[in-house]
Amino acid sequence: MRHGLSEAQVAAALGDLDHADLPAKTVAALRLVDFLSAPHPVIDTATYQQLRAHLDDRELLELGAALSVASGWQRFIEAFGIRPDRWREALPLPWQEGAL
Repeated sequence: MRHGLSEAQVAAALGDLDHADLPAKTVAALRLVDFLSAPHPVIDTATYQQLRAHLDDRELLELGAALSVASGWQRFIEAFGIRPDRWREALPLPWQEGAL
């Protein structure tokens, strides 16, 4: 059975990954998220080699594809101003300042 991250692990994932108390594979996956969510993502040879130290090509492809779909879907939602079901008209959209 798969388990999610603990609160401490979530806090570590949101902090400095160089000093995070997380498995190396998790850190590599989080780094891939950071790279792919950058405004102009580029994975150079050195970065690829760092990722490949902990993730095989299949894992990189699967994670990269999932991240791309999720990111694209989020951009679509934002572009069309689609509000989640639980939001009421008077509330700001979730990605706008002051929404949380």
